[in-house]
Amino acid sequence: MAQHDHTDHGDGQDHSGHDHPHVVDHGEGGHHQLGCGLHGHHGGDFDPGATAFHHIADANIYSVGPFGIPLPCIVYAPGEGWDFFMSSKFHYDAHGTGTHAYNGYVLDGGSIKRVDDDNFPDGLVEGVEIGHDSEGHSAMCYQDKLYPLESKSTADFGLFGGGITGFYDFSITKNVVSMLAVFLIMFFVFRAVASRYKSNPDRAPSGLQGFLEPIFVFIQDEVAKPFLGEHYLKFIPFLMSLFFFILGLNLWGQIPFLGGSNVTGNLAFTAVLAIFAFIVVNINGNKHYWEHVFWMPGVPAWVKVILTPVEALGLFIKPITLALRLFANITAGHMVIIIFVSFIFIFGKSGTVPAGAYGSSIPTVLLTMFMMAIELLVAFIQAFVFTILTTSYLGAAIEDDHAHEGAH
Repeated sequence: MAQHDHTDHGDGQDHSGHDHPHVVDHGEGGHHQLGCGLHGHHGGDFDPGATAFHHIADANIYSVGPFGIPLPCIVYAPGEGWDFFMSSKFHYDAHGTGTHAYNGYVLDGGSIKRVDDDNFPDGLVEGVEIGHDSEGHSAMCYQDKLYPLESKSTADFGLFGGGITGFYDFSITKNVVSMLAVFLIMFFVFRAVASRYKSNPDRAPSGLQGFLEPIFVFIQDEVAKPFLGEHYLKFIPFLMSLFFFILGLNLWGQIPFLGGSNVTGNLAFTAVLAIFAFIVVNINGNKHYWEHVFWMPGVPAWVKVILTPVEALGLFIKPITLALRLFANITAGHMVIIIFVSFIFIFGKSGTVPAGAYGSSIPTVLLTMFMMAIELLVAFIQAFVFTILTTSYLGAAIEDDHAHEGAH
């Protein structure tokens, strides 16, 4: 491990005889000040917005009640190669912020970040402090030296503050665990239901059969058949997979104290679903469909110059709206619930005013229960909306010219 000389930090002050405690002060303004002038993410006045964003974010820890379950970390840095380890290496606290670094990686609020300094020692490094500097950037203090931190690379073209950085994170995160859990539950549930149908084909459905059959029949008769006509059987597996997977993830994210997963409120996930819908729709598009995108029979040539770019853009706008609609609705619901719960801490001044906390707890709990009931309804509605819009786009793609003329 590299050794550092801390007698001079370039600021003209001698620090050789000073003691550097982890928490320097909680002075005026309530800032939680760390070493190197860093400010803690969770110190000072309670911030409901930051808390809400923290809880809906993906993380390298899976929380079950007060317990944090470490997850596998798989990271790659060009020039340094792959690293495989468990997030327990970071010795994280209740907020998911680690006090240890490992091979130049740290855990900041549940997310892996990399020390942006090639001179930082490899291996397990104890006694690091993570916060943000005076400009609000994530940084780390180790042995009285300030190290900037960089987030993982994200292919969002900078829209959400991401971009290509010095490493890539392929870890099994909280959202991945939730997806795998819901996938396995759905697999065994539908397999059990299918077995019941095969073994007792003439018996009236009961139990899980009685719950799932009306939903399945509704999607088939009220969504697939009207839009797809005689071709509906070909696309039923895809549509049912979309509907039940989205529904399962929506419901999983509403189970209290079970991770608080926000999978369908993750734009990357909803974008992948939208890409699948885009591919299925356009692969199955017939000649009539593509003519009306790029040729539009019977439309004057000068109008085509205007409409053709609009129709071509529509091919991409449709899946984008699918992804954004699901992402926005689920994320908003999670944030509203968290902010309602935050009222207890706001009125209670983070525990310093017990009367305010107790007085606000009853209306807060009632509001939260009401919102959770609404979110239960939203879970079904958003799964249905995504499925019916995908079906409508698919129906337009496979509709033949004769049916189109008959409709007119």
